[in-house]
Amino acid sequence: ENSSGIVKRAVAPQSLTKFKQRVRELTNRSCGRSMEQIVGWKNYFQLADTPGVFSGLDSWIRRRLRMIYLKQWKRRGTAHREMVSRGLSSKAATSISSLYQCYWRMAGTSGMNIVFPKAHFDDLGLTRLAA
Repeated sequence: ENSSGIVKRAVAPQSLTKFKQRVRELTNRSCGRSMEQIVGWKNYFQLADTPGVFSGLDSWIRRRLRMIYLKQWKRRGTAHREMVSRGLSSKAATSISSLYQCYWRMAGTSGMNIVFPKAHFDDLGLTRLAA
């Protein structure tokens, strides 16, 4: 119950841990599945009233998916070429690809947010938790 007397549902920490573990299983970098197959989960925690938690989870999931794209490109040169072909400047692509083999760090860069914006994942059918 908050200060205005309204009762809201929250997500239990154990549930968040379990959810993240399940997403890690689904977004394994070496899974050999297409992105369309990977984004097939829906409706987790649909009754909770915690948009801030869901917004953070949405960002975390998109970063994991960006990491998979980087892993699928396999090589620094391929990553650079793919980023440039998707609208990133050559200089920014070089900067990001210099981090190669640090997939998590690369996936969190602002350049990767340009290469794969939220709309890209919406088009793939990724359901947002914070709606």
